[in-house]
Amino acid sequence: MAEDDRQAPRTSTDEAHDVQTVVVEESGRWAVDIVVVFADGVVRKRINTHATKARAEIAADLIRRAANRDIGGPIHG
Repeated sequence: MAEDDRQAPRTSTDEAHDVQTVVVEESGRWAVDIVVVFADGVVRKRINTHATKARAEIAADLIRRAANRDIGGPIHG
């Protein structure tokens, strides 16, 4: 196996405990951010911006549902 193919071992701090999406208005557009909660902190990342709030909310819901599938345990919220 090539050195680039190896992955670092997973630790408990690598596993997300919760995932949420947030829709915010910014400069006349609607932005979708994802918020991921880990044992050692929180990460917030901008995913994309949309022209309408409705499209941003649809995108946020799809992103949140897909991310929640990767979290072990019961479905959150």
